[in-house]
Amino acid sequence: MRKVTVKGFGGVFLKNRTSLAIILLAAITFILSCINVIGYAATGGQTTILISNVSETGTVSEGVLNRSGREVESGRHGPSTADNPAADSELSGEWQSVQMRVTAYCPCPKCCGRYSDGETACGHKILPGDALVAADKKYPFGTEMVISGYNGGEPVKVLDRGGAIYENRLDVLFLSHEEALEWGVKYIDVKIRRE
Repeated sequence: MRKVTVKGFGGVFLKNRTSLAIILLAAITFILSCINVIGYAATGGQTTILISNVSETGTVSEGVLNRSGREVESGRHGPSTADNPAADSELSGEWQSVQMRVTAYCPCPKCCGRYSDGETACGHKILPGDALVAADKKYPFGTEMVISGYNGGEPVKVLDRGGAIYENRLDVLFLSHEEALEWGVKYIDVKIRRE
């Protein structure tokens, strides 16, 4: 048998396959950690934390914590018929609950660009007091949705579309830019009336 002399520090580790596997695993872990740090920095250090609590009566409340840990939105999970007796008649029929990313907009040029003429994609003229939603084309115009924290829990109709609105993303209408900014981005369960 011939004796092999290995020169250098790397040869000690690369001779054993187990050591090689451990080194590769450590390198992959380091690279994934760097990617995670870059992603965190790219979002400005903002993270969204969803919370939900169940009270003794069995009701569920949910909220979103902002960067400072303060609750931005709280309320009941889905429409509440106990707090809103009118919801009993409004929510008759079949409803499906879907987790969605809900943002807000107003009919200003900052939000709507060249489409800031006060008319939605379906031709609806926006009036003071209007509550409506922009949704993906898979939700036909007129589809009713209940969005927790918007329009007092009452159903709103899909009357608009948007370039950044696709799949499970929605945009709720506010009449002022300040209100739209205050809404921010929320990940909530939205009730959708099945057809």
